[in-house]
This record gives sequence, C-alpha cells and structure tokens, in this order.
Amino acid sequence: MELTGLSTEQAPPITAPVRFFVTAPLFGILAGLLIFFTDAPTLMNRYSIESIIITHALTIGFLSFIMLGSMTQMLPVLAGAKMPKVELVTKYSYILMVVGVISMLLGLYTSNRLLNIIAFIGLGSGFLTMLIATALSLKTVSNFNATVKGISTSIVFAFFVVLMGLYLLYSYISDDIDSTHMIVANIHSVWAVFGFAVILIIGVAFQVLPMFYVAPKFKAFCKKRVVWLISIGLVIWMFLSAFYEEYTLAGKLWIAVFVWAFATTVWLKLSRRRRPISDVTVWYWRSASVFLTLGSFLWIFDEYFKHEYIVMVAILIGGFILSIVIGMLYKIVPFLVWFHLNGMGYMSIPTINEMINKRVAQIQFILFIASLIGFIFSFYMQNLLQVSAISFIISMVLLEYNVISPVLIYMKTKKTKPDFDMSMFEAPKE
Repeated sequence: MELTGLSTEQAPPITAPVRFFVTAPLFGILAGLLIFFTDAPTLMNRYSIESIIITHALTIGFLSFIMLGSMTQMLPVLAGAKMPKVELVTKYSYILMVVGVISMLLGLYTSNRLLNIIAFIGLGSGFLTMLIATALSLKTVSNFNATVKGISTSIVFAFFVVLMGLYLLYSYISDDIDSTHMIVANIHSVWAVFGFAVILIIGVAFQVLPMFYVAPKFKAFCKKRVVWLISIGLVIWMFLSAFYEEYTLAGKLWIAVFVWAFATTVWLKLSRRRRPISDVTVWYWRSASVFLTLGSFLWIFDEYFKHEYIVMVAILIGGFILSIVIGMLYKIVPFLVWFHLNGMGYMSIPTINEMINKRVAQIQFILFIASLIGFIFSFYMQNLLQVSAISFIISMVLLEYNVISPVLIYMKTKKTKPDFDMSMFEAPKE
C-alpha cells in the first residue's frame, strides 16, 4: 500500500464514517426483500412505485450512505480538507437521512402525505447539511489535485440531484405529477448516476488505485480532462433531453465514450499493478469496468428500442456503482480501524488484510454478481427473480458481517491498554 500524500492529522473520529457504513447494507437487505415480493413485469416499468421504492432503497439507503461516509474520511485524509464540526454534522445528518429514507419508502408505498412530508424534510436537511459541510471543507484545501476536483464536481451535481429529488417528492406530496415531472425525473436519475456517482468514483480512483493497489498513476490528460468532458456531456444531454429529445443520442454518445475510456483505463491499470496479488476487491473493480462498459453502450442502443431496455441499463450501471462501493468498503473499513488504533498506540493488532474474512468476502462477491446477472435474465425467465433476490439478500447479509467484523475488533481492542502511549506526542492544548 502506498500511503504517501495522506494528511493523517486531519482524520475525523472513526464514528463519523462508520455509522454510515454499518447502516448501508441493511438498506441493501431491505431492497432485496422488496425485489423478492415484486414481480418482473412490474419492475420492468421504471416509473412504477415499486421500481421507484427499490431504486431509492439502493441509491439513497445503500449507495449514498457509503459515498457520504467515505467523503467524510477521504477529504480530510486525501486532501487535508477539514469538515467543520464533523462529528455533529455527520451524527445529525445520519439521523435525518435514516428517518427521511424510511419515511420516503413507506410514504410512496402507502401514498401517505405526512410520511412524504417527513421524508422531504429529513432527506432535504440531511443531504444538504452534508453537502454544504463538505463544500465548506473544500475551501481549506491547498492542493487542489485531480481527486479533489473530481469530488468537488460530483458535489455540484449532487446539489442539483438533491434539489430535483425534492421537487419530485413534492410532486407526490401535492399529487401533481405532470410532463415536467417526467423530464426532471429523467435528468435526476442520469445526473445522479453519471454526475454524482460516476464522477465521484473517477475522482477517488485517481488516488485509490495507486494507493491501495500500487497501480500505475493516471496520465495527466485523464486527470485533467475526463471529469470535465463527462460534465460537459451531461449538460449537453440535459439540454437536448429537455428541448430537443430527438437528438439526445448525441449527448449519450459523448458521455458513453469517455465513461468507457475510464472503464478501460481502470482495467489496464489493474493489469499493470506492481504487486499483482488478486483479491476480492480487484474482482469488484474488474467487474465494475465490465458493467460500466456494457451499461453505457446499452444506454445508447436503448434509444433505438424506445427505452425497452432502460431497466437493464440501470442494473448494469447500478452494478458498476455497487461493485465499486462494496469493493472499497472492504478496503476502507479495515484501513480505518487499523489507522485509528495504530494512532492511539495499539501495535499488536490484526493487519488490514486480516480484519476481513476473505472466504466470506469471496462468497459474498459470487452471490452478488450472480444476483445481478439473474436480475437481467429474469426479464426473460421470470422465475429467476426470486432466486436472484435471495442471492442478493444473502450477499448483503455477508457484507454486513464483513463490515461489522473490523468495527468489533476496534471496540474490543479499545478496551485493552495500548502497547505504546501516544499522548506524549500530542500537541499541548492552548
């Protein structure tokens, strides 16, 4: 592992990101249960309430929790950005988001106006608090490198995605769903996937692949141009989607080409890493590259089939994002535990690689990939849906186990005496 360039003194308390990480797989389990009790024809309609609920259980409950939790740790450590009142911000944003997402799922399913209002307040306040705090922390960054630029760009898109999401939720509260709602919903989903998630992952990859996998560094063109080119493509696509829908293919092509270029670059970087030891996280990155490539180009060809395959596009690109965040959890959580315990003077602790049960992680990976493939084919063989849902649920249970295990090591170790007293190295309080 290459740890040069890390600003370890700025690291937030371990509870700030971990509370998000531990909760996220629970929403994955919930999404799997919802899929199990839904039929394939209903899920083929992207605008059905069931599809919307399942999508947001995964995107808000699972993905957003992991991504926001990761940013609270990555920005201070990778960029030296200090989030103001990080423990207070993360604690109350977490509570608001948990209440908000549960209220939203129940409110949409039951058409309960009060629950949707609670969701509107909870999600709006929780997301915006986290995003504003993150944006403020970026003002303290002195080295505005490619990773920071990628994260900053993703935060800009996230602001718009949240505002559009609140508008869409308000449409359900006011029971006023018109053609504008559908246009905004389309932009909301595409910007959430490519503008927030994909650009955030690209920015983080610039630092993480060389650091965790000792892979070759990205070339200057990739670091300086790819994020901006994808962003420009998203703005062009939005304009065409809103006013010249018949020409949206041009915007899709623009986005897909540069997204595919990134996916290919990731594959090549992993193939050329200096320590070619394979583990489950490498499998996840490679799988993600395949999912992103297939999903991006199917998104283009779906234009010729009147959006008949848009749900498959969502599964493939969603598979890319899910694969990345799960793979990163297997790196980030053990690293956090080791980093914080080591900083407190504990030396006789498991290594980062020893904190995760590798066999369980491999089984979890196989079940997860099998579930995604099963979800795709279930549109042709509907009996596969329930089997795939069970596979997905078990994979999320195993993921929760592997996330909690390092946290339990941390809690158990903290009850013992440190091997070395680090307090003598602390700066005197003024």
